[in-house]
Amino acid sequence: MVSKPPTLYYYQHISLLFIKIFILIHLNFIHKANSGCNNSTITSFIPPNEILSSLQTLTLDGNLSLKDNEYTAKDFGNIYHFTPLAVLHPKTVSDISKTIKHVFDIGYASELKIAARGHGHSLQGQSQADGGLVISMESLQGGEMKVHAGEFPYVDVSGGELWINILHGTLKHGLAPKSWTDYLHLSVGGTLSNAGISGQAFRHGPQINNIFQLQVVTGKGEVVTCSKDQNADLFHGVLGGLGQFGIITRAQISLEPAPKMVKWIRVLYSQFSMFAKDQEYLISLENTFDYIEGFVIINRSGILNSWRSSFSPKDPLQASQFSSDGRTFYCLEIAKYFNSNEIELMNQSVDHLLSGLSYIPPTLFLSEVTYVEFLDRVHASEKKLRAKGLWEVPHPWLNLLIPKSEIHDFAEEIFNKILNGINNGPILIYPLNQTRYI
Repeated sequence: MVSKPPTLYYYQHISLLFIKIFILIHLNFIHKANSGCNNSTITSFIPPNEILSSLQTLTLDGNLSLKDNEYTAKDFGNIYHFTPLAVLHPKTVSDISKTIKHVFDIGYASELKIAARGHGHSLQGQSQADGGLVISMESLQGGEMKVHAGEFPYVDVSGGELWINILHGTLKHGLAPKSWTDYLHLSVGGTLSNAGISGQAFRHGPQINNIFQLQVVTGKGEVVTCSKDQNADLFHGVLGGLGQFGIITRAQISLEPAPKMVKWIRVLYSQFSMFAKDQEYLISLENTFDYIEGFVIINRSGILNSWRSSFSPKDPLQASQFSSDGRTFYCLEIAKYFNSNEIELMNQSVDHLLSGLSYIPPTLFLSEVTYVEFLDRVHASEKKLRAKGLWEVPHPWLNLLIPKSEIHDFAEEIFNKILNGINNGPILIYPLNQTRYI
């Protein structure tokens, strides 16, 4: 048996003694601190209604509403309904900055919840503030929309502006944003706080990938300009940050030349493997469609008949003989942009791309619409659903990012087992290139 050197033995015991003394002192400190918590020296929490009363003393360009705010307790999800004590209707970014700074300066004594609300399209009450303060970002709408042309064109807009307004505003200059969401009646700050994904994301990435610069009001009430080169941590934190790092008050959005028309195409697959293979094939090509996504159709009959109001079959006879029989199908939805002087070239490109796909031939349906009609297509469906009272219903939606290696197992378990034979809402599938994601 080898004994320990005396010096090593000595230092080990000294170290252990030091650790024990440190723990005893630390525990004694905690005990005294806890004892101090029981007396009146610690600052007590200030009720939210008292904080709101103090907010009314601020000089604002907008106004603070204390009544008739029930509408902010509702969102697109229509599942949670939390009523705030007040709603701030800012007219300037300074209104937002002053308000948040006032609450921040109160410190830990404040328990006031603050939520920024764009167009109220959150799903689980994220734009609501139970007994707190909602900041209505739509009040910043109508501000100056600045379109900058040049080698790298962009538009500078308010965080409360709706994408549909940006579309119409930029089209006046022959330009448009590169990446969209399926539904355009959403605020800029709202989609950029999430991601902003649609059928263009495979090429351009989500909307958060197409931002040059942001103006943000931080949790301290500071107004900060940020980009990839300036305050980069804040820039990347806010984009897709779910509002946890600040409120987006302005954004510079990348633009590209806007087309006039769109060739809009739908085809069906009976096997998910073939559907996914074709999606992956299309997004791997350099010269491909401009828009690629898809959706799942479960237990529905007369699928093709429901398309005839917007699309025409390539082969009417074959289409009339096709029967879905309530089976599960996978629809590939694709689009090619073009201008009036590019029709022949566009048709050749579409035919070439379709020839490499493995869809069910009778299910090829096509349509030609304007660029605006295509991008605003969901709003047309919204009007029909509102007329039937089916728009303002609960939407327990879920967004998932699934790796290619797991998608087939996911489809088998979810589409063919769990959801098979039941009615369901829309199930959308967006193919993404990882290299295009921020």
